[in-house]
Amino acid sequence: MTKVAMSARTKQNSAFSALFTPKLVTVLREGYGFDAFKADLISGLTVAIIALPLSMAIAIASGVPPERGLYTAIVGGFLVSLLGGSRFQIGGPAGAFIVLVFATVQVHGVEGLLLATFLSGFFLLAVGFLRLGTFIKYVPYPVTVGFTSGIAVIILASQLKDLFGLTLAGGEPGPFIPKLKALAEAAPSFNLAALLVAAGSIAIIVGLRRIRPGWPGFLIAVICATLAAWLFDLPVETIGTRFGGIPQMLPAPHLPDLSLDKIIAVLPAALSFTLLGGIESLLSAVVADSMTGRRHRSNCELVAQGVANIGSALFGGICVTGTIARTAANVRAGARGPVSGMLHSLFLLAFMLVAAPLARFIPLAALAGILAVVAWNMAEKHQFAALLRSSRGDAVVLLITFLLVVFRDLTEGILVGFGLGALLFLHRMSEAVRVEHGIASITDRPDNGEEPYAPDIATDDTVVVYRI
Repeated sequence: MTKVAMSARTKQNSAFSALFTPKLVTVLREGYGFDAFKADLISGLTVAIIALPLSMAIAIASGVPPERGLYTAIVGGFLVSLLGGSRFQIGGPAGAFIVLVFATVQVHGVEGLLLATFLSGFFLLAVGFLRLGTFIKYVPYPVTVGFTSGIAVIILASQLKDLFGLTLAGGEPGPFIPKLKALAEAAPSFNLAALLVAAGSIAIIVGLRRIRPGWPGFLIAVICATLAAWLFDLPVETIGTRFGGIPQMLPAPHLPDLSLDKIIAVLPAALSFTLLGGIESLLSAVVADSMTGRRHRSNCELVAQGVANIGSALFGGICVTGTIARTAANVRAGARGPVSGMLHSLFLLAFMLVAAPLARFIPLAALAGILAVVAWNMAEKHQFAALLRSSRGDAVVLLITFLLVVFRDLTEGILVGFGLGALLFLHRMSEAVRVEHGIASITDRPDNGEEPYAPDIATDDTVVVYRI
């Protein structure tokens, strides 16, 4: 092998290493001392306190038992921080996935969900290693706002049953309009105690954000609601009455059903998880960059997300992605690096081992109140209104994406919105770029020195000018 070839291969290996080296390795190389570990310890505990009730609430809203949300945050969150391309990313179950996960469980069951999550992990690995993460940022902004706002509406609709303590005659429908009809028919079963618990939880969260923004509002709201329900013996449904509590340990890892028929059946769901997971995780990493001035490695982050989804599925968890709210809380709590995210997962494991028996007393109305706040924050109300006013094209893409997500299907909304956004971009480019054709040009100033230099004056019919 020649020296030139060896040099080229060395450069390729160096470039590959720079792209896929986890940020944990970078942080350790820079020097990681006790002060940094102490900061990460505090921020990890802070985020774990936020993630504990939120992970269970997202799991319940997704149609699976609450412990599966904890498995996701513990296993998936640890792997995201261990292998990820962002210093501050916190992985776990996300509100953006509630709609997709719920629909997948309805059609394919929990085992089908685990298989779809497992497959999406391999797809994310492929996207990362093929270095396609750079292109995810080109998803049009109106599409991102449209599907995020649509998801927020669906999440809120999914929590109306527990917010008002309604009892349905049959199962709760998945589609938006049939869901609202079923909830309206169940209105006579309204439970005032459940509404008071949910409203009290929301009031505590909102109030603490204003007067004590550093306090863990979600956890305090859940504790207060649980104590109130227990002390006053309120007739509200709890985790224990619906699910029988949560286990005190992680399950043994096991492979999902890998039969060809099952793989083909869940393939569309796996692809949807991949697309949404890639967008959500990189968007979260960008938010962390904007808060800290750092830069994440997008393809490395996608590889980590892939490994995390595979790991989560093996332990019975659901989809893993970067979570914007918990990542932002991690930064604000003073995290120094990925160790914070790893400690957040270990704290969650400790909470589950110690406090699992107490979780059975948590009212579902309190968790519904938490998700109502999450949906309100996700709605991107100001961005939605601004895009409606910005231009007719952006407004059309935004509204079509939003309406398709709410009334049809999340994947369909993203794909149609992306297609319309691409057409709008091409149309704008065709309007913005104009080519003017001149017939000739001179390259020297006239000899008399009196006439000004004019490059589009016809003096030589063999030279042509194009102005772009």
